[in-house]
Amino acid sequence: MLMIRQDGAVGGRHASWLDSLRSQLLLGLAVAVLLPGFFFSGDERYHATSNSVFNSFYGSAIAFSAGLAMLRRMSTFPGTGYFAFIIPSFTATYGLVVTSLFALRLNYSGTYLGTSFVVALAVAFLFSFWVARFSRPSFYLVPSPRTLALAATLDADLIALTTPELPAGRRAAIVADLRHDHKDDWERFLAQAAINGYPVYHWKLLTESLTGRVNIEHLSENSFGSLLPNLAYRKAKRVIDIIASLLVLPLLALPIAIVALLIKLDSPGPVLFVQERMGFRGRPFRMVKFRTMRPRPICIDQADAINDAMTKSDDDRITRIGRFLRRTRIDELPQIWNILRGEMSWIGPRPEAVALSGWYENEIPFYSYRHIVRPGITGWAQVNQGHVTDLDSINEKLTYDFYYIKYFSAWLDVVVALRTVTIMATGFGSK
Repeated sequence: MLMIRQDGAVGGRHASWLDSLRSQLLLGLAVAVLLPGFFFSGDERYHATSNSVFNSFYGSAIAFSAGLAMLRRMSTFPGTGYFAFIIPSFTATYGLVVTSLFALRLNYSGTYLGTSFVVALAVAFLFSFWVARFSRPSFYLVPSPRTLALAATLDADLIALTTPELPAGRRAAIVADLRHDHKDDWERFLAQAAINGYPVYHWKLLTESLTGRVNIEHLSENSFGSLLPNLAYRKAKRVIDIIASLLVLPLLALPIAIVALLIKLDSPGPVLFVQERMGFRGRPFRMVKFRTMRPRPICIDQADAINDAMTKSDDDRITRIGRFLRRTRIDELPQIWNILRGEMSWIGPRPEAVALSGWYENEIPFYSYRHIVRPGITGWAQVNQGHVTDLDSINEKLTYDFYYIKYFSAWLDVVVALRTVTIMATGFGSK
């Protein structure tokens, strides 16, 4: 956590020209596309195949440009950065270009595209290092109780303005409490900053963009802009869920059968665990997953049901194979059935047991709002916080769920999907 620095009419840190999209695109195309093209155009082996270098040149240009755009778009979300998404972004775009060239039966040079891909990765890592080292944005705070309190919660370069004069530097941004009753000179300053192209953020928006969490004080259009998430994407997301489920099912059939056999050999009881969870629009549904615990009696008492639904750290009910399945999230695979039935999505707020959901709803205001989108196998809260059950942690988890709902989009789902791969590898947040 950085302390707020005091600053008057001074220039902040000047950002490097290398952090702009135009500079990165031009330099990247020159190094990752033109140089390999120059090298291979002089090699007689590649002239024997018609248009091979030509197609590879344009293919690599498209792949690099799309990869850079995808990388910059995803790295704008909190908790993400260039480093984590460089390889996935360029692998996806170069892979898509090669697949398209192959499907269209166009001649291309695999060596050319492979060389361009490797150079693109190196260039992207250079950009990432340079921007992280020299181009951290500075946030200039217009004095108010809200903005000056940000130092206690945010890790950023925060500079408290003492006079209403514009700071210097391309990466300078203004932060203000736009609901505060500022003096006239500060109001004029904010208008002048916006006219001159400075980003002007409401303090709450900055907090959301740096923490990935949304705190709701009351359900109003002032908080969300709209209480309904992106409706167009919600429909498209349902189609994507179905297609993805049908595509992966044949690939997962054998692994699922092997896991089922291991569960039967490891401990007595059924292979699948079925539990009533709270779902889309507050409708309960029967969620299925691989059984990871020893069978236990059904709890009738409400308090016992709540306690039984909570998984504790090093819970002695978890079986040997169950611990591995929970750590890698493989136990969630049977929920593809719930996705096909329309009860779940691949990505969304994690569904809670009905007993727990009822308890949380009684204790936490607006808890039920998380049911406005379909629950998911993985989600924004899972990749940021992990598994939690106590009220304080659930309240924090809710802020991540609300962030997901507010910024509900395909890009955010891509970020969650990529970070889930890391979660599966490390076991982060599992119990």
